[in-house]
Amino acid sequence: MIARVLVVDDEPDVEALFRQQFRREVRQGLYRLDFALSGEVALNKLDEDCAGGEIILLVSDINMPGMSGLELLLKVKARRPELPVFVISAYGDPERVRLACERGASKFITKPVDFLHLKQEVSAIVAGA
Repeated sequence: MIARVLVVDDEPDVEALFRQQFRREVRQGLYRLDFALSGEVALNKLDEDCAGGEIILLVSDINMPGMSGLELLLKVKARRPELPVFVISAYGDPERVRLACERGASKFITKPVDFLHLKQEVSAIVAGA
């Protein structure tokens, strides 16, 4: 079964950006990238996890309409407490970082995303899965 990374962001351009940045790893079959444009869709994908491989990492933006990334984080941790969750935000203020950590975030990543560092973090998760 192939490892899957679920990326959650309400901006459609994020999918193209992640696909471009992770194209080599995906082509090599190290893992598969899945995308959700909302927290609700992400939760549905987690619930359907058995189809096509196991989701081993969730990467989510914080600021999204409807369910925020911090709300999603709480719901994900209630369903899958062992699942690592990286949160991404353009705002890395101490209060936001504290909230994310209290709710179970494994990493807090500020925008613009350092994709080299993110790739290393994802590779470490994949290696440990």
